[in-house]
Amino acid sequence: MAGERVLVCDDDPQILRALRLVLRGAGYEVLTTTTGEEALDRAALSGPHAAIIDLMLPDRPGIEVCRELRSWSELPIIVLSAVDEEETKIAALQSGADDYVTKPFAPGELVARLQAVLRRAGRAEAEPRIEVDGLVIDVAAHTVTLDGEEVHLTPLEFSLLRELAANRGLLMTHRKLLSEVWGPEYADATPLLRTHIANLRSKLVHGDEQRHWIRTDAGVGYRFAV
Repeated sequence: MAGERVLVCDDDPQILRALRLVLRGAGYEVLTTTTGEEALDRAALSGPHAAIIDLMLPDRPGIEVCRELRSWSELPIIVLSAVDEEETKIAALQSGADDYVTKPFAPGELVARLQAVLRRAGRAEAEPRIEVDGLVIDVAAHTVTLDGEEVHLTPLEFSLLRELAANRGLLMTHRKLLSEVWGPEYADATPLLRTHIANLRSKLVHGDEQRHWIRTDAGVGYRFAV
């Protein structure tokens, strides 16, 4: 992902300087802004590949900036905030943020999260069909086949499989999957997720063979393994 443009909006000079150093060190071009209006203008003019937005801005709440960006752009958005409250995180996700990182942040983790949201965005754009070992997920047609035979999934099962497969190899936490497929208000409904994962696994069978694409990371989430 190196070489891509990242828009950063934070009014704290020290944080802005640290973000510039960390992101440039990881190979990204950094566009720095200090107000919500400046961030929106820069996003429209410069076409960044991702944005990192602070919630506490001098002219308007960062959540409003996320909401406005999302109204006309699909670029990945990471919220960076000192607020570590669940209600605030949910509000940010509902406003269009793709991830939420609390301050103080670990530079390596922030870069890894940025790489992950960029990777997800790139895969979603580039893969209208996902094919893995006889399993074909046709995103546009909303169909799934296994070794040439159609697999009948419910809309929720399809959305869950698509989310896992589009991020194959990456660990998807329970909260992330629930928020992406059901919505942020279901972020804690882990038993619901486990039930649908079990149903999905039972359908990914051809003959007597069940292929273990969906791996469990106990207590954390799932990943689509290849």
